[in-house]
This record gives sequence, C-alpha cells and structure tokens, in this order.
Amino acid sequence: MGILRVVAGPIGNLGDFSPRAQSALADSEAVFVEDTRVSARLLTAMELKVPFLILNEHTNPAKIREYAERVVESETDFALLTDAGTPGISDPGALLADEIWSLGGKVEPIPGASAVTTALSACGFFAQRFAFLGFLPRKPGAIREILEPFADSTMTLVFFESPHRFLKTLSACNDVLGDRRVAICRELTKLHEQIWRGSLNSLPSEKVVPAKGEFTIVVEGSRRRAND
Repeated sequence: MGILRVVAGPIGNLGDFSPRAQSALADSEAVFVEDTRVSARLLTAMELKVPFLILNEHTNPAKIREYAERVVESETDFALLTDAGTPGISDPGALLADEIWSLGGKVEPIPGASAVTTALSACGFFAQRFAFLGFLPRKPGAIREILEPFADSTMTLVFFESPHRFLKTLSACNDVLGDRRVAICRELTKLHEQIWRGSLNSLPSEKVVPAKGEFTIVVEGSRRRAND
C-alpha cells in the first residue's frame, strides 16, 4: 500500500525546506501540486525531477477519488505539496487526505513552514488558544457574521488576506471586535519581509505597509481586565 506524504514546503525562504522533505519528494512516484509552475521552481532548486499531478480548487471529486485509489493501490509512495507552506490548510489537499483515510490508506505528515504559526510566533500575542479563519469573505455582512462569535473571545485570530483588501478587512475587524492589537505580517521569510504591529483603530498608511505581497494577519484576542 502506498503512503501519501504531506510535505510542508517553504513559504518564501528555500532554506526552510528540510532534508526530510527533500527526501520525501525524491522518493515519490509523483507529487500532487496546485500549480506546476510554482512547484517546478522548488524542485528545480532542489535538483529533483518528479512527475506532477494537478490537485487544486478546480479538481472535481471524481478525480480526487481516482487519485486516492491510485495512492492506496500503489506499491510506491506519493507526496502532496501546496504552493507555499503546509498542505491541507486553506487548500484542497485536505480532500485528498480525507479520501485516502476513507479507503483505509495512510497519510504521513512531513512538517515544516506554515504562515499561520510563523506569524503567531513573532507577533508577541498570547496564543495558547487561537482560531485560524483562512481567507475572510469579501462582503462586509459575511465578514461580520464570521467575526461576531469572537467579539468577547480571548482567542487570538489569524487569517490570510490579499494586499488590496487587508486594510478594509481590518477596518471591518475594528467595527466588530473593537480596538485590539494587530500584527500585519507581509512576505514572511522573503526578501521584503515586514511585520507591522499596532492597533485596529490606528492602521498604517500605504507608505508604511505597501499593498504588495502575501499577507498573514494576527488579531489579538479580547484582553481581560484585572478585576474580571
């Protein structure tokens, strides 16, 4: 029976790609990827040549089932990569892993970089309990619906956002959650990495935090008063 190895790739800096992850790719019959262009750059840098199988948001359930059956019935192993970071977090890799488990197969994690934990580790907010919200919806009403359950929660919130929407989304957070500390993490581990820390009611200008690159946002949980 084949094994699906869920391989965490770098989120920017190739030096974060572990030797174990490289070995997992090298030993694979094929690698499931979101975008062949992105994954090809990584494998080229590692001097690896492994066939790709496409698995992204457009892959239909029947194809995912076919992939899962191929893994389970194979005598060799497969790997799963996402475009950046750890697969299965805000990407369709979780659907393949779920199918393999349902067929009695085996899924093995190869840990590594994750934008979620990387941002949490640097922001300085208490995160014994946190909620990852993925990408928030575009419409203000839908954002409010997701955020309202956390209005009085001490849980730190983490989510991804596009460079052109992050300020509008943080303004919506301020409306629903009230003023809280926030860390705007841009281009983590990359050449132009930036972490801006401030508050929701005093957001940075475009000059301070350029609307470029990939954003991971951390919003601190509601802080209890000493007499609560």
